[in-house]
Amino acid sequence: QVQLVESGGGLVQAGGSLRLACVASGRTLSSLVVGWFRQDPGKEREFVGVITTKGDSTDYANSVKGRFTISRDNAKNTVYLQMNSLKPEDTAVYYCAAHPRGRSSYDYWGQGTQVTVSS
Repeated sequence: QVQLVESGGGLVQAGGSLRLACVASGRTLSSLVVGWFRQDPGKEREFVGVITTKGDSTDYANSVKGRFTISRDNAKNTVYLQMNSLKPEDTAVYYCAAHPRGRSSYDYWGQGTQVTVSS
């Protein structure tokens, strides 16, 4: 069983930056593809981005491309989401999720961390 714990959320002004971390326990993160998602109350969950097991490839939603960067440190069992040039519309609860390579659905989810961007 894998447990994922996000941290790093908070309140930031528009134009500011935050870095979220997703720490895994129970299984080495290096064998898992990790994605980031977000959800604002009343809205559907939105894909933010994903990183491969080795970190050699990433993909992002158009809404965050060029502003957000996902990286990973497998030695620390941690994946990061660097968010720059934040906008009020980035306000949401951010979740990390993971699945073994070769699967298409996410098996493991964190509890989420709130990000609030003020205008």
